[in-house]
Amino acid sequence: MIDSHCHLDHEPLFSNLDKVLSRSKDVGIEKILTICTNIKGYSNILDIVKRDEIIFGTFGIHPHETKNNFIKKEDIINNVKSNNKIIGVGETGLDFYYNNSDKDIQIESFQNHIEAASSLKIPIIVHSRSAENETYEILKKNYNKDLKILMHCFTGSSSFAEQLMPLNAYFSASGIITFKNSLELQETFCKIPNEKLLIETDSPFLSPVPNRGKKNEPSFIKFTAEKLAQLKNMKTSDLIKVTTENFNNLFFN
Repeated sequence: MIDSHCHLDHEPLFSNLDKVLSRSKDVGIEKILTICTNIKGYSNILDIVKRDEIIFGTFGIHPHETKNNFIKKEDIINNVKSNNKIIGVGETGLDFYYNNSDKDIQIESFQNHIEAASSLKIPIIVHSRSAENETYEILKKNYNKDLKILMHCFTGSSSFAEQLMPLNAYFSASGIITFKNSLELQETFCKIPNEKLLIETDSPFLSPVPNRGKKNEPSFIKFTAEKLAQLKNMKTSDLIKVTTENFNNLFFN
């Protein structure tokens, strides 16, 4: 089982990392990908990936952070190359739900991240909220054989997922699929091919049922796996096997 997206540099995870890792291993997690969201926090990511062999990391600037963390393609590439446990570019993308960063700055930053990921031939972790058309158009325009797209915490429409499938995108399910009001999202995940599915916690955010309202952590991913298996009419063990293989194919092939 693999948590394909979490934020171990956020509290309360960072201060309790040894216990968090112990509980993760207890439920069968074999890899954790901790995600960078800004330049200042990258030093913590580099420290965290040293803490255990199961932890890997990324480098990137979250769309909310682009106003004060704008970065060029070359700098993204250099930061990723600084450590062989940095295996992805992101979290990047577009978020027009909040007005934390100017749209044009977000778009330019996203473009730089896409170009860097293509040059490095490693996955790009994409955040998209209230920006489906813009996200799709930018990804479509930049699509090439070296662009590996991972739609993190996917909450998009079924039509958005269908648009992204020809771009060879992967889709990561978070604890949101366990929420009782997420019926449309559950239906969307039913339509996504099994070979394009990943699971994540996005911890310390978005705790799945039955822990909704608590601070999330990687070990809670088992609840998301169980729900996704139910939706896909699979055994949980088979769903875990498939999503683990998908992660390894995406990041290590």
